[in-house]
Amino acid sequence: MTETAKSDWPKLIRRLEQLLRLKSFPAAMKLLEDEADLDNIKFMRRPEGKATLCQLITQVRNFDWTVGATLDDFIFSACPSILGMCDVPEVNKDGTFRSIVWVQTKEDARRYEAAIPRLPLGKYQAVALAPLVYDPFEPDMVLIYANPAQMILLINALQYEDYEVMNFYCVGESSCADAIARCYNTGKPSLSIPCYGERRYGHAQDEDLVMALPGIMMEKALRGLETLYRKGVRYPISYAGAECDLESNFPPAYLNLEEMMGKVRGDGQRLLLGVTGSIACGKSAVSEMLEDLGAPIIDLDILARVVVDPGKQAYKEIVDYFGQQVLAEDKTLDRKKLSGIIFGDLEKRKKLESFTHPRIYDEFFRLIEEISAQDPEVVIQVVIPLLIEVNMQYLFDKILVVSVSPETQARRLADRDGITLEEATNILSSQLPIEEKKGYADYVIDNEGSLEETKAQVENVWAEIQQFQKGKNQPD
Repeated sequence: MTETAKSDWPKLIRRLEQLLRLKSFPAAMKLLEDEADLDNIKFMRRPEGKATLCQLITQVRNFDWTVGATLDDFIFSACPSILGMCDVPEVNKDGTFRSIVWVQTKEDARRYEAAIPRLPLGKYQAVALAPLVYDPFEPDMVLIYANPAQMILLINALQYEDYEVMNFYCVGESSCADAIARCYNTGKPSLSIPCYGERRYGHAQDEDLVMALPGIMMEKALRGLETLYRKGVRYPISYAGAECDLESNFPPAYLNLEEMMGKVRGDGQRLLLGVTGSIACGKSAVSEMLEDLGAPIIDLDILARVVVDPGKQAYKEIVDYFGQQVLAEDKTLDRKKLSGIIFGDLEKRKKLESFTHPRIYDEFFRLIEEISAQDPEVVIQVVIPLLIEVNMQYLFDKILVVSVSPETQARRLADRDGITLEEATNILSSQLPIEEKKGYADYVIDNEGSLEETKAQVENVWAEIQQFQKGKNQPD
């Protein structure tokens, strides 16, 4: 298998354990061509008697041990033959072994044996397993045991970037081959249902599933989990209720997607450009340049303030729910007090959003129509600092991200707000990294240099947008 680049395994695994709430250690697995290499691994334990592979895995994930084995350490050929340490015995190949219990005829048993995936025969002399959180070695693969709810989130996370359908298999008994050998042979994640033997001898629990991932894919898995967490897809999965009206529990975009797209896109002549970035990246300067070139601005931060002015419906609902404590002396909303109440309280944050978001969208749609009435083929720029975080990217024809390096961003934030560089860095560490936002962008403006350099980039992007708009409105 492909060697992975060196990763910060303790940090990665602790965060993955936190997001999935795993109850046992993810187990690193290393296949060794020379059994003498076992002696170079710290804290190595060798079996005192004969063992099964599933026993060794359980010692790692539940006992917190680092273990290793060679051919002579296994109780019989089933485990080491899957790892390619020995050939499959003739009594297995001819169907005798599997026909004792698991299938009806020897012919069935021969097909069964032939279906079990295995590692290349003779390539490896030993296997090492350890809790990956201790950074014992660079793993060939990682074994994660979790329940079905946790596993579907892990699958979702792995599919988030470079989506592909995941195909999983089940040979039946000896299902460790489905996880380990298939992962090795395909270079892809492989999910398996632990078999009878792994539950009896390896103590896998009733709810356990196991996934083997190539070591190189662990960072991708964590990135996907982090992104899904920010989008509200989390473990444990909260129940909406089997007998209740579910409409209020679905994201608005799911239920009203066609309606919302119709309001945004209209007859398809206008073009909506989502403009985003991160704090202190220079979104305002870029937005003003685009406005000078002919793109009127809708700023959702401004709309968010307008819809909670005294007397507005959202204002009344917020005060009714949160009480007079969220008001300043002049009876306007005290945003600092309100932020303090909802900080760290997901339910209160969701409640606040239920008051404000529908009104923000209504005002947003109204402004789009008002601007488009003056110019049906207008390019409207919509400035949304948290465009990616609140999952609004689907509304726009194109996405523009304003970017600077983290070092420049921290320095500019410190200068702007009169805080220390350390304080600025701490603020930025809690936000979605700009590099991740760039992955959603159709256009990226690098605002690292002078205003003249930025302006030149903006003019180039504007020319591309106009060209796209021209092609968009050409008759077929």
